[in-house]
Formats: sequence, structure tokens, C-alpha cells
Amino acid sequence: MSLAEILPPVNAVLNATSAVLIVLGWRAIRAGDRTRHRALMLSALGVSGLFLVGYLTRVALTGTHRFPGTGALRSAYLLLLGTHTVLAAAIVPLIGFAVYHAWNGRFEAHRRVARYALPAWLYVSVTGVLVYFMLYWVAPIVS
Repeated sequence: MSLAEILPPVNAVLNATSAVLIVLGWRAIRAGDRTRHRALMLSALGVSGLFLVGYLTRVALTGTHRFPGTGALRSAYLLLLGTHTVLAAAIVPLIGFAVYHAWNGRFEAHRRVARYALPAWLYVSVTGVLVYFMLYWVAPIVS
């Protein structure tokens, strides 16, 4: 099995792992456990960083992929991919600002940014798994 074949499912697992870590990090801060929250969110950031390296490597090896479905299925895929891509680009500075503020002890500013960054980051992580599923499991069935 080549690296180009291994990377898509590995990237999906990294996205799913990031989503779980984000939810657990949110739950930790809701419970008042800052230490656990910090560890979980930095882990989510690391896993998302690994995903990005894997994704860019996969694109460098195989290029982008076209969804072969038609009609409503193709429209659903493109809507999912479009929102995923736009938010994936938007969360980079949001997460950066959230981490910067937390790192510098500016927790009120951190909360203001995280209020938007967290749900967007969670959406990107979950939809990343859905994009993988549609492209690598649904697409072969419909093509």
C-alpha cells in the first residue's frame, strides 16, 4: 500500500481525533479544569497540525479529487466541501488568536475568540471526516 493510499484514512482518523479532543477540551473548561482543558486543546491543535501535513502531502502526491456523483448527491458533497474549506481557512487565525490570548493569560479575550473558534473548528473536523467518507466510500459506489 502506497503513502498516497494510506494518507486519506489516516487523515480522517486525525480529523475524528481532533473532534473528540475539542469536545473533551470544551467539557473540561465547562467543569472548571483549566489544566485538562489546556492539555486537550493543545493536543487537538497538534493532531490538526498533523492532519494538515498529511493532507498537503496527499495533495502533493495525487492532486485534488473530483467527486463523480451527480444531482443532489453531488450538490450535497459540494456544499459540504465548500463550507468545510471556507471554515478551514477561517479557523487558522481564530485558533491562533485564541491560543495567543490564553498563552498570555488574557482569558476574557480568549473566551471571546474561542466562542467562535471552537464550534467552527469542531465543524471543520467533523466535516473533514464526512468529506473523506463521501469521496472514498460513497464516490466509488456511484461512479
